[in-house]
Amino acid sequence: MATLAILAAALGLAGIGNALAGWLATRRFARALAAPPLAALLPPVSVLKPLYGEEPLLEEALASFCAQDYPAMQIVCGVQDAADPAAAVVERLQRRFPDRDIVLVVNPARHGSNGKIGNLINMLPAARHDILVIADADMHAAADHLRRVVAALRAPGTGLATTLYTARPAHPGLAARLGATQITHGFLPGALLARALGRRDCFGATMALRRETLTAIGGLAALADRLADDAALGQLVAARGLAVALAPSLPATTVPEASLRALLRHELRWARTVRSLAPLGFAASAVQYPLAWAALAVIASAGAAWALVLAALTWAVRAATVRGIDRALGLTPTVPLWLLAPRDLVSVGLIVASFLGDTVQWRGQLMAVDRPGPLRKGMPVGKEAA
Repeated sequence: MATLAILAAALGLAGIGNALAGWLATRRFARALAAPPLAALLPPVSVLKPLYGEEPLLEEALASFCAQDYPAMQIVCGVQDAADPAAAVVERLQRRFPDRDIVLVVNPARHGSNGKIGNLINMLPAARHDILVIADADMHAAADHLRRVVAALRAPGTGLATTLYTARPAHPGLAARLGATQITHGFLPGALLARALGRRDCFGATMALRRETLTAIGGLAALADRLADDAALGQLVAARGLAVALAPSLPATTVPEASLRALLRHELRWARTVRSLAPLGFAASAVQYPLAWAALAVIASAGAAWALVLAALTWAVRAATVRGIDRALGLTPTVPLWLLAPRDLVSVGLIVASFLGDTVQWRGQLMAVDRPGPLRKGMPVGKEAA
C-alpha cells in the first residue's frame, strides 16, 4: 500500500502541474480570442448543419448561425426523415430570418455506418459555395465566428480550420454541470496543451475547408464508415501537406443530458472513440484529474498527514485553475467547486472503462469504435437495445 500511495501522490503532483499548465495555455488562447478578427476578403460560405432530433436549445444554437455578421452565406440543414422534429425547427428559422439563405434537405438515403456523414453526403449537392463550414447542430456561436474561421482557413498553406469550444448546460441539474466542467475545464485546456506539444487535431464542432480540398481527399465518402470522422478528416487533409489551423473563436456546445446515465453513456462513447485513436496518450490523460489520485493517496496511506496535506493542496490548485479558466474566457461559473472531486473520479473511471470494450451507443445504433491504426473503418454491429 505504501508503494501505491507514493505512486498516487506522484500522479497527483503531476496533475497539479498539468492543471497549472492548462490554465496558462488557456490564458494565452484567451488573448488570441480578444484580438479583433483579421480584416480579410470574406468569400461566400455554405454552412452545413446535419440534424438529428430536436435537442435542447437547438433553435437557439441554429439561430446563432443565422445571426452571423458575414456578408454572403448559405445555411444548409439536413435531416434523413421528414418526421424529424428538427425539420420544424428549421422551418421556424426560415420564417424568423427571411433574408437569410436557409435550405432544408430531407433525404433518407444512407451512406455507410456514420449517420452524420451520410446526412452530409445528402446535403452537399445543395451547397452553392466553394468554402464549406461543417458545424455541429448544438454549437452556440458569437456573431464573428464565421469571420474568424474563414480568416484562419485563408492563411497560406492551410487546408482545414477548426475550433475548440466551451460548454453550455441545458439544465441546472448535476448531470449537465458535470458534463460542462469536463468540456470547459478538462477537454479545452487539455486540447490546448496537446496543440502546444505539436498535435494538430481537428474538432467536429467546426470544420471549414475548400470544396477542392474535400474532393482531393476522396470526398465525404472517405469518412462514411468512420466513427471519429473529425479526426479522420484532419488526418486526410494533413496527409496532403496542408495545415490544420485552430481558429481564434470559441463557440459553446449544449450539454443536453438531464440524467447521469445519459451523461455517462455519452462520455463513454467519447472516451472509447478517443482511446481508439491514441490509446497510450488517452491513458496518460488520466493525469489531468489530480483529485482522483490525491484521494487514492489518502486511502492507500491510511489517511497519513502528508496525504491529507497533498489532497488539500490539490483541491486548492484545481479550484483556482478552474476559476482562472472561467475568468480568462469571460465565462460565468456554472459548476460548484465541490463537484470537482466527483468529476475527477468519474473521469478516471471512464478512462478505465474505455479499455474494457469496443462498442458505443450512437444515434440508435451500437457501433464498434475504430481500431488503432491509420484510417481504418468503424463497423456497425447491430441496433441498440431498447
